[in-house]
This record gives sequence, structure tokens and C-alpha cells, in this order.
Amino acid sequence: MNPANVSRNKLEKLTDLPNIGPAIASSLRLLRIDKPDDLVGRSPLELYHMLSSIKGKRQDPCLLDVLISITRFMDGDDPRPWWHYTAERKRMFGVHQETS
Repeated sequence: MNPANVSRNKLEKLTDLPNIGPAIASSLRLLRIDKPDDLVGRSPLELYHMLSSIKGKRQDPCLLDVLISITRFMDGDDPRPWWHYTAERKRMFGVHQETS
């Protein structure tokens, strides 16, 4: 969902989260994340590595930006577009990610 349209009062399904559409919602379900509350306290980097492992290949690093956006949102931050976190991800984790 577009971050500008997100309402904390209406967080029933994954696609109610900022930056989450059907494709990423499907990927989150592979991690047994079925509702927004399942993201509270989760590590975006850990989720990224788990998803890379499940899918058998390194995921696009921009997915990590999305995961940062939704975990931060569920921890109380304002909804922001996923690209807001790109520079931070590059500083913290580097441009490329490896699966572990």
C-alpha cells in the first residue's frame, strides 16, 4: 500500500502495510508472517536472509529496504516509502547482501 494511504487503525492484512502489495505479502507468508503484528520486534536483515534461503537465491537488496520500512512502521515509526531507507541500508549493510 502507498505509505500516504496507510492507517494504523486498519492493519488487518499484510497489504495494509506501507509498501506491501500482493507479491511481497506472499513472500512474507513464506516466513510465516500472516498479519502485520507478526512483524513486531523482528529484524529486517534476519527476515531478508531467511527469505533468500527459502527462495534459494539472494533477493534484491531493495527488498531489505521494504523490510526495514515495515518493521520500523510496526515498531511505531511513521509510514515512509521504501526508498527512504536505501541510503541507510547501504551504510549499514553494504550495497550487496549475501545469504547466510
